[in-house]
Amino acid sequence: MKLFFLCALLVGARALTFDASDAKNRPVSKVITLLKDMLKQLEKEAQEDEEIYDKLACWCETNDKEKTKAIADAEAKIEDLTTKIEELTALSAQLNTEIKNLESEVAKNQEALDKATAIREKQLAECNAKEKD
Repeated sequence: MKLFFLCALLVGARALTFDASDAKNRPVSKVITLLKDMLKQLEKEAQEDEEIYDKLACWCETNDKEKTKAIADAEAKIEDLTTKIEELTALSAQLNTEIKNLESEVAKNQEALDKATAIREKQLAECNAKEKD
């Protein structure tokens, strides 16, 4: 019986000892190793994503400032051009009115010139007729 007890004690002691090679081959150990590898990979990807985000955020800020300035400049130019168009439209209307007035004045002057020419020709003809007499 003592021998049986001693054998049982040795088998129990053997079961309590830690074997590193057996621990590595256990399925749970493999899962833990895979999880640790995944954690390392995720940390690496997170660092890369953070670097890309920083670059993108910088680009967005710079681009936003440039586009905001370009929009403000374009709006100011639109206002200037709108004002210029209104000024030139008013000037065009004024000049068209002056042209119409000058055309009617030229027509009146031409009519007066034609009448004066007719009178002078008539007077010249009378004068020539008197000299012949």
